[in-house]
Amino acid sequence: MEALLVLVALTAIFGVLVAPAIRRRRQRLEGAQGYARALDPGGGYGFVPAEHLDVRLPGPDDELVEALEETQRTQDWQPVARMLALTGDEWELRWQRVQSLAGAAAMELARARELGVPDAPAGDASGGVSFRKDAAARDARWLREWRAQQADDAGGAEVYAQFLVWQALTDPSSADHRIILEEARTVCEEAARLAPADPTPHITELFVARHLSYRRADFEELWATVRRKAPHHMGAHLAALPYWSEKGCGSRAEADAFAQAAAARAPEGTLLPALPLFAVYEHLPEVNVVRGLYQSEEVEKAVEAAEYAVDQVEDRHPVRPHVLHMLVCFLVRAERYGEAMEALRVVDGYVGAMPWADSGDPAQHYAAYRALAVAGWEASGGAHAQL
Repeated sequence: MEALLVLVALTAIFGVLVAPAIRRRRQRLEGAQGYARALDPGGGYGFVPAEHLDVRLPGPDDELVEALEETQRTQDWQPVARMLALTGDEWELRWQRVQSLAGAAAMELARARELGVPDAPAGDASGGVSFRKDAAARDARWLREWRAQQADDAGGAEVYAQFLVWQALTDPSSADHRIILEEARTVCEEAARLAPADPTPHITELFVARHLSYRRADFEELWATVRRKAPHHMGAHLAALPYWSEKGCGSRAEADAFAQAAAARAPEGTLLPALPLFAVYEHLPEVNVVRGLYQSEEVEKAVEAAEYAVDQVEDRHPVRPHVLHMLVCFLVRAERYGEAMEALRVVDGYVGAMPWADSGDPAQHYAAYRALAVAGWEASGGAHAQL
């Protein structure tokens, strides 16, 4: 009898103390293995190595990449100008392409400066941002020449205005910060005159409005213009949201109200139901000391609405990858690894979106979350379930 009691006691001790410890050790090992496989595309997932992630785009756009690579190789602006002209009145796609072209030009110029490429002579008509004219250099000369040779091209004006915004935001403490933003606003007005139906110049001005702290009445007038031209434009709402946030000119309550109102009036087939998730992101604490924040009712509702939104639009919707990237962040933090893996399989290879773009190294930031998703998914048995 005593021997039986001892056996029962040892079994209980093993079940309560030893077995869980073994399981935790196995999960840590599996997690580490999953992390390694996530970083190694040969590990079975086909993920792109961090050093090859494209920081210019949120998702695939073969036409843009082909035109941009030709322009950057030759420093001839015409391939990207033709591509943008053929985009026509697909306003969400046009906005995304203007963003990407401007960002690519800004990165190209930054790399040229890092390599010690001298700037163009003083007096270059580039709104305080100069370009070298050496034909052998890749220094975004194509954008300056696009503006100089086709002054009446709305596409060139739109890309240049957004480029100026990116330049100004590179160093907000710079003495030139406000001057460059003022120049961007001037170019936005010019682009709007050249293409009266296009909301893109006004959307770029939304960035300017936040960083120049427009008065409420002026911002609301600008927003009314945007809504009149493109009432359900997700990119426009993403650009407007930070103005209403606590970090901008508003508060958390105002940002939430803006996002919820847009989601409530959104027709079927738009991404606007996902906007509350971006409002949550705008007000995440820098240090999360609340256990279960990402599993709270507020976050769960926002995630579910965003997942609903991406399911309601076409797979090739140009702003859909922005929502999927944000979902990856929240799903990983909420330990919903299977859903995170589904989103990763769609957007992997591209990191030109929030939240990664808010970090100093978007590719590494994204790769870390991707590795966590893989490790968590495998530790929960996801890999075996798939097999």
